Amino acid sequence: MYQPAITGTGVFTPPEVITNEELVVAFNAYADKQNALHADEIAAGTCAAVPHSDAEFIFSASGIRQRHVMNKSGVLDPDVMHPQLRQRDDDEPGIMAEMALAAAKQALAEAGREASEIGAVIVAASNHERAYPAIAVEVQQLLGIDGFGFDMNVACSSATFGIQAAADMIRSGSVKSVLMVNPEICSGHLEWRDRDCHFIFGDVCTAVVLERAEDAKGPHWEILGTRCLTQFSNNIRNNNGFLRRTRPDGLADRRDMQFMQEGRKVFKQVVPIVVEHIGGQLAELDLSASDIKRLWLHQANKTMNDLIGKRVLGREPDPAEQPNILQDYANTSSAGSIIAFSKHSRDLESGDLGLICSFGAGYSVGSVVLRRVA
Repeated sequence: MYQPAITGTGVFTPPEVITNEELVVAFNAYADKQNALHADEIAAGTCAAVPHSDAEFIFSASGIRQRHVMNKSGVLDPDVMHPQLRQRDDDEPGIMAEMALAAAKQALAEAGREASEIGAVIVAASNHERAYPAIAVEVQQLLGIDGFGFDMNVACSSATFGIQAAADMIRSGSVKSVLMVNPEICSGHLEWRDRDCHFIFGDVCTAVVLERAEDAKGPHWEILGTRCLTQFSNNIRNNNGFLRRTRPDGLADRRDMQFMQEGRKVFKQVVPIVVEHIGGQLAELDLSASDIKRLWLHQANKTMNDLIGKRVLGREPDPAEQPNILQDYANTSSAGSIIAFSKHSRDLESGDLGLICSFGAGYSVGSVVLRRVA
């Protein structure tokens, strides 16, 4: 058995940014157009008016101030209200592979590795741009990696589940190293015309290089343990898919073909699941919460994270103990906890322990306990 370690991380951040203020201007213009179009029905009480959104409400409810996206103009056009991405030829790299390359090159550089030294590629993300061929195999080919690649989807927990899959392969000796990437184009599956959720998501791609600790070329993070849990729930759901056209109303612009969430139910149900999950993993490793120097949590909602941190640590977490990147990136699904880890881990000292945890649709929870090695 070999000791797996994280030796490099990377974050590709799209250059286009939408602030809450910009988003609200576009949404309110859309609302006004819809309300004018359906004025008679609204007056008759057969149709509800679309209420306005508010930038400060968005921040107070979520902790989000802005988000990065792959296309800004389409989202902010009241007549479009979704990203507009160009059609690519089949012999061109896909947009997810393109994002993955940018993040992967950063992670490889930090690990001091050439792509040719990687044995496997995992693309773990919430929404894939196509059913097949696998995005991971495309990334593998573009980087010139021998071995194999595969895609996986556990929604917002995809990255931590991907780390467990990679760590297990390294432990067993089936591969020496793995590149795990998380290209998340969350703007594509978000319903930007829904006031309750139009502010939630952003786009990004993260990457992690994992290899045998004995092969690490510099400071790294030993993986002391991984733990995954799934428990079926419909409270976060997207009903889009390749069988859509087989159904009588499959071509309709149905609301459930985009991101759907029962937010209050998710908050109430997921928090105790995550707290129990983390506590159970620490107990399995004969650790206590006081041993953990930093929590890198899934970045979905600041209030939710603050409550999880408080219950795990038994006190209010210090901002440095539980870094928050929501204000700059919004919810980036599986990539959020990896952004937090990548940007807020280098200051820890050799021997320090930290924990990555993601949670979301499924329900799913994945956690990884790490030890810094200088």
